[in-house]
Amino acid sequence: MTALGVAVAQFAPTADADANVDIVAHLVAQASARSARLVVFPEYSSYFVDPFDDSLVANAQEIDGPFTRALMTLAREHGVVVVAGLLERAEDARHVRNTVVAVGESGVIARYRKLHLYDAFGQRESDWVQAGPIEAPETFELDGLRFGLMTCYDLRFPEMGRVLVDAGADAFVVPAEWVRGPLKEQHWQTLVHARAIENTVFVVAADHPPPLGVGHSMIVDPQGVRLAAVGTATAVAVAHLDPEDVARVRRVNPALALRRFRVAPRD
Repeated sequence: MTALGVAVAQFAPTADADANVDIVAHLVAQASARSARLVVFPEYSSYFVDPFDDSLVANAQEIDGPFTRALMTLAREHGVVVVAGLLERAEDARHVRNTVVAVGESGVIARYRKLHLYDAFGQRESDWVQAGPIEAPETFELDGLRFGLMTCYDLRFPEMGRVLVDAGADAFVVPAEWVRGPLKEQHWQTLVHARAIENTVFVVAADHPPPLGVGHSMIVDPQGVRLAAVGTATAVAVAHLDPEDVARVRRVNPALALRRFRVAPRD
């Protein structure tokens, strides 16, 4: 089976939505030129301000809004699937949704609304963002691999990975804005590797670069080996994933088959 080219595309979204789309287009072209068929961007790729303010609601879009349509155009032009964070309108007019969309040539093939909001380390994402409902896991298939969606702070909840892997995921896609702070870079790298090792999956994690994010977007294999990474610049990193690697690792390390517990929602 042919290996699948996958890219993490690291950049710092701003309050200029058009400029964000331009950077996304530039990085998709770079990734496609390096044989990537999947390009993963950070959380809040459509619009971002720090600190959050009322402009979030004003700049939130529908799932099929202009940002997603721009991704669809890029998907058609380059023959890729693009995954990116979208600021989505919420039912509550005072809040927004922190959503990830996976967009192919035909449109949205998966979408995930962030479940675990970043109310930690002195931050209060829930003041502005409405948490997503507990729904069936969001996955999509591409060239023999099934990808499951999670977002940023979800990495700290191992049950998120268990739910996705039980839905058939061979790889986790993790758009993030991993806020900098003491030990935060270490937490990011440790958790990305841990989710790969404990679930025997690939992890494709895209972050904002400094000064707000920690950078270090990366692609990790099912044994926790880093295949490709970006440092602290705006850039892409590409790795080629062999679907057979997942089965091979699970034969040697059948941790999923040996589990004694299952995951169920608390409410």
